[in-house]
Amino acid sequence: MALDPQELGQSNSDLAAILQELRKRAGLSGIQLARRVNMSQSKISKIETGKVTPSLVDVELILRALDAPPDLIAHVTALARIANTEWQDARALRRKGLEKKQVELATLERTTGEFRYFLPTMITGLLATPEYIRASLAPFPGDHSKAIAKKLERQAVLYEPAKRFDFILTEQACRWPLVPAQAMAMQIDRLVSVSRLPNVRLGIIPMAGHMPWAPLNVFTVYDEALATVEVSTGALVFRDPRDIQEYLDEFRTFEGYSLWGEDARVKLTEWADHYRGTSQDL
Repeated sequence: MALDPQELGQSNSDLAAILQELRKRAGLSGIQLARRVNMSQSKISKIETGKVTPSLVDVELILRALDAPPDLIAHVTALARIANTEWQDARALRRKGLEKKQVELATLERTTGEFRYFLPTMITGLLATPEYIRASLAPFPGDHSKAIAKKLERQAVLYEPAKRFDFILTEQACRWPLVPAQAMAMQIDRLVSVSRLPNVRLGIIPMAGHMPWAPLNVFTVYDEALATVEVSTGALVFRDPRDIQEYLDEFRTFEGYSLWGEDARVKLTEWADHYRGTSQDL
């Protein structure tokens, strides 16, 4: 289903109004519907007033209980899918200030126990050196000192033993020369160092062998509650369990193509040594 960014945000109120109207047409009270779908009456009320966004499973249960016709089920399910998806426009985020996005991410990281990062194009801020972070923000106008500081502050979350991190990076992400050769060697050395933390698994996918599955986008899964997918113009945030499960399944697929532990560190050290040799030749 195509997602129109202009619809994201309108769909929740539309969904709430349609579900309330369908219940009334069926001649059911909120209490009666709640009993049929095994939900609390307060949850039904919050769904119908737009205070709670129902999952696709919630909506399907309600529609079945109301004997909705197939064409209406398709329409309402599509609304539910959009309501569970948020579009974050990159230009709007930059206008607000890049450091504000870092504060939002830090808040999300405080409430998450398990993180899964798939990084096919570049190294994420949690793993980046100051030079790499500075270079990643260079294309955007303005003073980035606050955003850089916030990114570096966020790295402290890696050292919280109660949290678990799984990173998968492609060879391209590790080796893309965003900074000069010596700085790239230091950046890859940092990946090796972080991979030794007891609560971190860091896998790499070398450009070798046969991999009949091609990565499309950077994505992150927070616990099993939320998935973010980054594209050039912004990010999509998925909250529906089915969407999140798809990204968990994709992550597990790429786990099978990855090198882990000492095998990953050997390959990373080889790449870092290549950049050290390159810098000496200059």
